[in-house]
Amino acid sequence: MSILVFVPMYNCAAQIPRVIAQLADPEVAALIDGVLCVDNQSTDGTPEAAQNALEQLALPTRVLLRNDDNYGLGGSHKVAIAFAQAEGYDHLIVLHGDDQGSIADMVPALNAGHHNEVDFLMGARFMRGSKLQGYSLLRTVANHAFNVLFSIVSGKRLYDLGSGLNLFRVAAFADGFHLRFADNLTFNYYLILAVAARDHTLRFFPLTWREDDQVSNARLGRMGIQILRLLGRRILSKQTFVSMEHRETVRAAYPSTEVARWQT
Repeated sequence: MSILVFVPMYNCAAQIPRVIAQLADPEVAALIDGVLCVDNQSTDGTPEAAQNALEQLALPTRVLLRNDDNYGLGGSHKVAIAFAQAEGYDHLIVLHGDDQGSIADMVPALNAGHHNEVDFLMGARFMRGSKLQGYSLLRTVANHAFNVLFSIVSGKRLYDLGSGLNLFRVAAFADGFHLRFADNLTFNYYLILAVAARDHTLRFFPLTWREDDQVSNARLGRMGIQILRLLGRRILSKQTFVSMEHRETVRAAYPSTEVARWQT
C-alpha cells in the first residue's frame, strides 16, 4: 500500500520548512512513499522555501506543484487527489503547510493498519486524547457546537469537521463526487457530510493542534455563516446535496505547473 503526503501551501514560507522536516522523522519516513507540495499562488516566497526544504529530504518521490490559478484550499485538494490517482497511490495524507498539526500523531494508526480498514481516517482536535495549544476558547466552543449539529444532521458521531491532518483512500474518489464541492476553506465540511451520506467507512484519531506563528485565512463569523448555509442545504436534501454543484466558479480541470521533482 503506497502512501503520498500532500501538503497544501498558501503564504506559509515561515512554517513550511518545519512541516517538511516532520517527514524526515525515521518513524514517519518508513511509512510513506512520497510527498507532494501544492502551492496555491503564494506571494511570500513559499514555493522557494518548500523547494529548498524538499531538496534536503530523503524520500523516494518529492514533487512541488504550483496551481495555475488561485483555486483555494479545496481546489488544491482536487489537484492532489488527481495527482495521486494518476500516479497510482493508494492513500493520500493531508498535512497542512502552516505547521499546526504533527504527522507523528498519525503514526500509531498507520502502524496499527487502521488506514487499510477504512476509507477516511480523520484527525480530530476535539475528541478525548487530543490536545489544543494556543487555541482560543471561542473557537473551541464554536467547533464543539458545529460538531454536534453536523453529527445530528449526518446521523454519525463526528469529532471534527476538518482538521489539517487526514488520510483518504484514493479509490474513494474514483467517481469524482468531490469535484462539485466548494473550492474554498469549506471543502472539508462538504466532504465530511458527503462521506457520511455515502456511507463511506470513517474513523477519527486524536491529535495535538497548536497555534504559534500561523496566520489564519478564516474569519470565524464569515465561516460560521457559510457553514450554516451548507448545513441547511444538506438538511433540505441528503441526495441532492451530494450531487449538486457547490462551486462559485465551475472548472473543467484544475491545471498546475510542476516546479520541481526528485525521484529515486
